[in-house]
Amino acid sequence: MDEQRFIVDTVNQIEESSYWSSTAIIITYDDSDGWYDHVPPKIVNGSDDLSLDTAMCQDAPKTVSSANARCGLGQRLPLVVISPYARADYVSANLTDTTSVVTFIEDNRLHGERIPGSYAISGSLDAPGGVLDFAGRPNLTRVILDPDTGAVVRCLRP
Repeated sequence: MDEQRFIVDTVNQIEESSYWSSTAIIITYDDSDGWYDHVPPKIVNGSDDLSLDTAMCQDAPKTVSSANARCGLGQRLPLVVISPYARADYVSANLTDTTSVVTFIEDNRLHGERIPGSYAISGSLDAPGGVLDFAGRPNLTRVILDPDTGAVVRCLRP
């Protein structure tokens, strides 16, 4: 309940602020190490460094040159995007992972320049078919939730 309250309070504050019209809130979890997932991860990039990665990464092809020869993709993780530019009631079939968030920030704020050591092997969140659509008209309606129940308290239309 603490986590729900924190997220709802934070999102409500941002939606009620003057920043809402240019905001994308990205919520992703990486605290379970994928133990809840019934599908084993697909390894699309191997690693040469056993001190950083598991043995199963040693046999995978090295397809992406990156800092520390990182292993990936890893566990499937939930990712939710809240934004006036998020597609309503939409589940993207695009391949995304935690690095997709970094790729989106690099593309959006650094005009595609990569941060040194960046490891972007998946698509950006605003790629065609992604969860963000900057070509469409933004939905500036603000949906305010109750932090205890998650129920809609009110909708504020622009």
